[in-house]
Amino acid sequence: MKFTFAHNNFNVLNLEKSLDFYKTALQLTEARRREAPDGSFTLVFLSDGQMPHQLELTWLRDRQEPYNLGDNEFHLALMVDDFAGAHALHEKMGCICYENKAMGIYFINDPDDYWIEIVPKR
Repeated sequence: MKFTFAHNNFNVLNLEKSLDFYKTALQLTEARRREAPDGSFTLVFLSDGQMPHQLELTWLRDRQEPYNLGDNEFHLALMVDDFAGAHALHEKMGCICYENKAMGIYFINDPDDYWIEIVPKR
């Protein structure tokens, strides 16, 4: 028996805003979409175009209040080949929420305040 990662899920309040963020900030693109026949939810799977692992964004029609992320101690991490260029882009976007210069990493937050760690390719 062997398990492999398939995807992670983030629930979002504004699907279009989130899609724009992930496309602009991380160059993730829509790989597939599933919409409920009654319109109650939409699932969008985002891909980096290289790895099989995907990020699933879930939009629920009836959800109005922000999601409780607790202490926000969980996160995704993405590796980037141009760390300085990514940092400049994210700084311009105003989405850097935490930096650890000693470790050479930083975090950005998406429109729903999920944290994404950015690490340089080593």
